[in-house]
Amino acid sequence: MAWEPIIWIIFSVLNLALLGLNFYQFLGFSDLEADYLNPYELSSRINSVIVLEYLLHGVFCIMFLVTGHWVMFLVSLPPAYYNLKQYLSKQHLVDVTEVFRVLNAEKKVRLVKLGFYVVFFGLVITRLALSVVFVVFGDDDEAIHWFG
Repeated sequence: MAWEPIIWIIFSVLNLALLGLNFYQFLGFSDLEADYLNPYELSSRINSVIVLEYLLHGVFCIMFLVTGHWVMFLVSLPPAYYNLKQYLSKQHLVDVTEVFRVLNAEKKVRLVKLGFYVVFFGLVITRLALSVVFVVFGDDDEAIHWFG
């Protein structure tokens, strides 16, 4: 099982990318609210990264499913469903003419997703550390003896 830590490193990199993309979007909405950005600039910036975020989260979910991490897959499934629902109903892009009407709602959505990705990053890093411990110590009983 020497591949397990490498898989968790890939998961943590994907999670960091999702955190960065989501923080970039939240920061854009905050800048619009503080009048540092105009609506045209905001919509072009966010619309250029939103599909990438959706694709990365989809890859994230599929990788959990393929590698057999069922619990992590089920935990990451609700945001993937939300993203898919937004994309299929064509509500994923920020409209320049309605950006001020949906500003607070979009900020709340990005904040909730940001919180989810932070908590999920903690889970992924914990699983990465445990997989390294199990690879280094070999037997699960020996690792439990050393760490708990």
